[in-house]
Amino acid sequence: MKDFDLVLNKKAAKRREDISAFRVEEAAKARRFHSTFSEYKETPLVSLEKLAEKLGVKSIYLKDESFRFGLNAFKVLGASYAIANEIAVRIDQNMETIFAEKILSAETKEKIGDITFVTATDGNHGRGVAWTAHQLGQKSVVYMPKGSALERLENIRKEGAVADIMDMNYDEAVRLAQKNAEEKGWVVVQDTAWEGYEDIPRWIMQGYMTMGHEIMEQISEKPTHIFLQAGVGSMAGAMTGFFSNLYADEKPMIVIVEPAKADCLYQTAKADDDKLHIVTGDMDTIMAGLACGEPCTIGWDVLKGYADAFIRCPEYTAADGMRILAAPARGDRAVVAGESGAAAFGAMANLLLDAELEEYKKMLQLDENSRILCISTEGDTDKENYQNVVWRGKYSKFDV
Repeated sequence: MKDFDLVLNKKAAKRREDISAFRVEEAAKARRFHSTFSEYKETPLVSLEKLAEKLGVKSIYLKDESFRFGLNAFKVLGASYAIANEIAVRIDQNMETIFAEKILSAETKEKIGDITFVTATDGNHGRGVAWTAHQLGQKSVVYMPKGSALERLENIRKEGAVADIMDMNYDEAVRLAQKNAEEKGWVVVQDTAWEGYEDIPRWIMQGYMTMGHEIMEQISEKPTHIFLQAGVGSMAGAMTGFFSNLYADEKPMIVIVEPAKADCLYQTAKADDDKLHIVTGDMDTIMAGLACGEPCTIGWDVLKGYADAFIRCPEYTAADGMRILAAPARGDRAVVAGESGAAAFGAMANLLLDAELEEYKKMLQLDENSRILCISTEGDTDKENYQNVVWRGKYSKFDV
């Protein structure tokens, strides 16, 4: 199997699953809640006009999440919204009216008592959980898979979490979090779902839609293509559901991008047998935030009905995306994008730059009229590796 491969979801139009949880109204509710934090400010949507001209398309837009809440990544949107929903249930409040000051108040703390929130993460999600728990005066425990960056671990610990890098992969760390939560009465805050555990993952996905709601107001034209990176598929599922609801019958072509070393959604889409296909092993990709082997059931239920294509990509595509954004076409704004943040953008750029991928370019109907939207979900959350890639040229297609 090729490292860069694409499969079309030919049955997407026939599967139209229920995506009412990801309506524009739900996104507005999430954004309203996030806007009650003093740290809230919408992140920029960058128009890469010169790059679009160079790549032969009409326009390219990039949502830059490196500015989100001062945490250098989008994940806090899901963690904070899920934890707020959990607390709202406990104090019998409505999320349409609750605000940050309310859940952060001493009165609320007295009502809910002490809670320990636990999660598994490569870094960004765990930092969002730890930040929210710290804001609430609550505790958090974070398990990180082997190979996680020490910088990300230290950033989580700075938020007051008990955090460690474990000798296990991401999916095994998720199971450890679940086990300890059951035994100790903790609350799992995970963006992957399983039978009996669906409310919090759905709230996390709804929290991510704040990005979509901001984009809706920022973008000047309807995109023809949306490229979304995926790990378990929760962010990709949330954005796919949001934009499918927003544009309805004029839905853009939605393309899901994963690392070749952790391509569970691609494998599930390719098999097309109504079963989830799991990837096991270390999944040692530089796209650490996407190194997930088990699809989120809620995310997949959206993607199987509304995503048009799935791509598995080699390591160099994310690295290319990082380098192009760091040193953009003259006149465009530079963007600091981390390995996972640049994955979908890098895959898109390779499709337009690499003559060997011409067949896939045609399959996706990418041409001079294409208006492309990507989301950079993180900045340089591992600064050492960022410099290795951008400054020193690590992870090139031509590496021997």
